[in-house]
Amino acid sequence: MNKKEILKKLEQDEHYYGDYGKQFLSNSDISTLLKNPLLYGEQKPKTTAMVIGGYFHTAILEPGKLKNFKIIKSSTRNTKAYKEMSGGEICLLQHEVDKIELMQEAIMDNDICRGLIENLGTVEYEVPGVTEIFGNIWKGKADIVNHDERLVIDLKTTSDIDKFKWSSSKFNYDSQAYIYRLLFDYDMVFMVIDKETLQIGLFDCSSDFYMSGRDKVRKATDAYELFYKTDDFDSKQYLITKTL
Repeated sequence: MNKKEILKKLEQDEHYYGDYGKQFLSNSDISTLLKNPLLYGEQKPKTTAMVIGGYFHTAILEPGKLKNFKIIKSSTRNTKAYKEMSGGEICLLQHEVDKIELMQEAIMDNDICRGLIENLGTVEYEVPGVTEIFGNIWKGKADIVNHDERLVIDLKTTSDIDKFKWSSSKFNYDSQAYIYRLLFDYDMVFMVIDKETLQIGLFDCSSDFYMSGRDKVRKATDAYELFYKTDDFDSKQYLITKTL
């Protein structure tokens, strides 16, 4: 299968996030490979934050798919009504949807943000990419690729936009920026909105930020190759040694 065929297949979420896509490394693997490589490949449970984030992205990029989300009119997820209606799944609460709609409106009412998102004919959404990095194939899916501006734009929410510069490293946005620049050959910009104040920020990436991401990818690659590509490696003998 050539690269064009691989990318076509990865356009579909069931392949990108399913067994087919798991043959490729991605930024979501960075944290596991750096912290505990033994957990690489294990299915991560869906969280409330993931569901809310998914709705936010869909509201801006693919609003026609919002009908796929289940919304329950309940104050919390602890009520009897929620438990009965959710069927054990994580569903959105109405007040969460209301907040996301305000966030969507704030972004789309901003001329600069809307221009970056809606530049018809030169903008693509949910674009997959694959490339070789340090001898392994990595994948990624860009929220927005703006060909006029030659930018990859990623949507993020934050609980404190003033601290985003520091939290971006904690959540491995630096390694994401490094990987995505190689995948799409464009610089990366994070379009961020504060969930509480609705303040919007556009954060571009410095050379130091990209280099920090490169270091993480290199270390994650080393861990992956040691644990999963070294024939005589016995993971039972692995331990961490540090000086306190």
